[in-house]
Amino acid sequence: MVWEQSSLGLFNHHPGFLVRKKSLAYLILRTSPVHWLLRVDYFCMMKAYETLLIDIADNVLVLRLNRPDAMNALNALMFDELNSFFAEDFKQYNAGCVIITGSGEKAFAAGADIKELHGLNSTDAERLSTKGQQIFRLIEDFHLPVIAAVNGFALGGGCELAMACHFRAASTKARFGQPEVNLGIVPGYGGTQRLVQLIGKGKAMELLMTGDMVGAEEALRLGLTNYVVEPDQLMDKARELAAKIITKGPLALKGVIRCVNSQFLPGVDGFAMEARTFGEIADSADFLEGTGAFIEKRKPAFKGN
Repeated sequence: MVWEQSSLGLFNHHPGFLVRKKSLAYLILRTSPVHWLLRVDYFCMMKAYETLLIDIADNVLVLRLNRPDAMNALNALMFDELNSFFAEDFKQYNAGCVIITGSGEKAFAAGADIKELHGLNSTDAERLSTKGQQIFRLIEDFHLPVIAAVNGFALGGGCELAMACHFRAASTKARFGQPEVNLGIVPGYGGTQRLVQLIGKGKAMELLMTGDMVGAEEALRLGLTNYVVEPDQLMDKARELAAKIITKGPLALKGVIRCVNSQFLPGVDGFAMEARTFGEIADSADFLEGTGAFIEKRKPAFKGN
């Protein structure tokens, strides 16, 4: 239950709780001079974040990087909260797809927090890089599709985060880049690897060595983003893609992520992974439902099992 002050309008959130919009009942408690509403609602205890905002509707979860005053720079706390969400907290939400975007109009994430990086010794720097890589690998290997909605600057760690997502949509204001050489260092969260995978070695080498940014249209041409739309259309586009994806078989989506990512794992035979995944899913109820629906000329009702 959540207390809400009627004279100030209905609040959607209370610290530590996510309150859904469909209520079971309202009990009106009158106290002078202000009326209060006691809302008895569907709710579940949710973890409160300091650097992330979470909204879920129609099985699509939007995760906003929420440090707009710092251009959503990735500080230690944001890394910890991203790790917490993708490792465990996601289980609290009934989501079929995740969209990551940035709060505000200027940035998706404008890199790491340079103040935290300044003065790191070799041991601490390697430890930080390894931690960042592990967190972004969690996102890359996440069992649900993860779409980056790049609404502005995606630089350094922000570009690396966007590249760790399964694919990207960008606004016309988006700017991508790995400018770490300007700080006298290399990318640390997978940028030297994923940029090559997405746009090829030659162009990746150029961007990594010059530190240059590329605009949205150039990013589209290079294959760094899949779509470019006007800023006010970005979230609509991301939600449109998510809504289409979540109608597909959950086990199949998880299998696609697993098989595609296996191509980039050393010592892993991607073709063998595909065959094994194909065989595993063939034993599922979803496969029977999907093939049965096709034969019966109806829409499938996938259950994820």
